[in-house]
Amino acid sequence: MNTPDNPSKPIKTPKPRVSKPRVAKPKAADKAASAPKKSAVSAKKTVTQASKVTKVSKASTSTLPDAKLKLRHRLIGLFIEIVGLVTAAIAAIIIVLGYSATWFSGTHFLTSLLPFAAGVLGIILITALFLIVWWWLRHWLQRHSIIWGAPVLAVGLAVLFGWITFQDQSSQARGHLRTLLGGKQEAGRVTLAHQVYAAYRRFDVPQVKVILTRAALYDAEIKAAATAFDIDLNILQGIAATESSFLPRDSADGGQGLFQITQAPKSVRAEVAKVLAEKELSEKNHRHNAYLAAATFKYYLHQMHDDLFLGLLAYNIGPTNGGLRFIMDQYGATDFFTIQPYLQQLPRDYPIRVLSYALAFRLWQKDKTLLAYEEGANAQHIQSVGIPGLLMDF
Repeated sequence: MNTPDNPSKPIKTPKPRVSKPRVAKPKAADKAASAPKKSAVSAKKTVTQASKVTKVSKASTSTLPDAKLKLRHRLIGLFIEIVGLVTAAIAAIIIVLGYSATWFSGTHFLTSLLPFAAGVLGIILITALFLIVWWWLRHWLQRHSIIWGAPVLAVGLAVLFGWITFQDQSSQARGHLRTLLGGKQEAGRVTLAHQVYAAYRRFDVPQVKVILTRAALYDAEIKAAATAFDIDLNILQGIAATESSFLPRDSADGGQGLFQITQAPKSVRAEVAKVLAEKELSEKNHRHNAYLAAATFKYYLHQMHDDLFLGLLAYNIGPTNGGLRFIMDQYGATDFFTIQPYLQQLPRDYPIRVLSYALAFRLWQKDKTLLAYEEGANAQHIQSVGIPGLLMDF
């Protein structure tokens, strides 16, 4: 197209602008693309945290049994420590009070009662001081990681004081303590015990050894009878030694066999027949004789309310004149001391002779010899062994 002003020049027409279409950025796609990266990172973090938690849980589970084991060891050590200290304390009190009863025996206030009371107060104060020292020592051992130090020391103290208590030299102290606590009854038992010791002292030792040798032939029967009726074996042996010197025979008063059985109660014979599964019993049969003796002694012991001296006395008297129970009721006697004046010499001494033989059997089994009572420290040793059924140490 030409304009009028300049017809020779062509008129330029403007080109239309072409705008590029705007393309929206793919935000969702970007997020979707970046999400796996983030999830991978978070997954790595989660795995790391889980591994840390697993490690911590494993460490905690591994330390839990160790803590339980340490606690168990502490409790065991504490238990051993307490038992050791209590045992040592009991043994020490027995020793101290026993010797105190010996030193301050009597009824005078200034020379007996007051010193003994002061001694008891001294025991209390010394015990309190010992506990304070022990508490300090225990903490010192724990600070130095010596866990088993206190239990071992406590057990050592228990062993030491226990060993001292069971020595023959301490038997007299134990006897005085029993007399102190037992009162009149224990004093009577001690008096009877010394009668038995005196009878043992008067023994013809060679003759007694002959009886002990003979007794070995009947050990099986007597042990079986003692077990069947829960009788002390040495007491049953003492009865046989007193009755027959282990020479089975028939005597003029009707006694038969090892135990010189005369008239066993009907209930006793029925019980023995049942135990032995025998229809008829023969006193000449050593086994039957031993069983009858054990059952008869058990019968009279029960009748005398387990009083050993009265039981032996009733066994010796038998059912004659109504038996010992009738005699005691007739004269109003209540124990061995009050019945003695109404008895003849032979039955009155019977329990002493039986128990002196029983003591000889016990010493023979323990020491393989019969010690002379009056020589050296033999008396203390014999008293520490104790009389079977009457005065047992502890």
